[in-house]
Amino acid sequence: MFNIFKYYKIQKELKKFREFKKTFKFEYKIIAENKGDFFCDGELVKKKDESEVAICDKWINVGYKLHDPYSKALSNLFPYTFYFKNKKVFSIESVLQGLKYKNKKEQDFALMYFGLDSNTIKICSSYDWTKTGILYWQGREIVRSSKEYDDFVEELYISALQNPLYRNVLKKIDKPYILHSIGVEEKSKTVLTRYEFEYMLNSLRAYLQKTWCNLRHI
Repeated sequence: MFNIFKYYKIQKELKKFREFKKTFKFEYKIIAENKGDFFCDGELVKKKDESEVAICDKWINVGYKLHDPYSKALSNLFPYTFYFKNKKVFSIESVLQGLKYKNKKEQDFALMYFGLDSNTIKICSSYDWTKTGILYWQGREIVRSSKEYDDFVEELYISALQNPLYRNVLKKIDKPYILHSIGVEEKSKTVLTRYEFEYMLNSLRAYLQKTWCNLRHI
């Protein structure tokens, strides 16, 4: 059943977040290679043996397999239950991977996953979105490189914020930058690039912290 109260709560916060983003300044961090190792902002982020560094003074690196608990809890794969477009989903990743299904019934099954399984389900789809650049939500086409898709992703993350555990984790991050070193750069190869993911998490964190500070001064 459609929940009008949940819908308007999400839409209200989505509007506030979009207003906040108009003045939010995001400085994307470059990852550079030096003698087989990779560095971000002068700090080692990936070693020659492919192992990732989870955290340093300048950033926290998001990754479900990383040992730092905050790194894992910030991952799209983490099991946060929330409602998105009036559907109960079990992780952000399940929605992103579910977009690769043209069939609505199959997509509904995909939305039930979390953890590493929520990422693996992409191989179960018979549709290859990378050949067309078109994704699907409940049978409706969405062009990957479009404002409509960007708006869809924004609503997804604002919907996830309605889970208080996810909201709390983002508010508590005190490192200057939230990084995702294993992210893919090309839009044609992923439903969420490294830039898009880092921009989203850093802007959400700043939005939440500003909102929290404002409430403290009321």
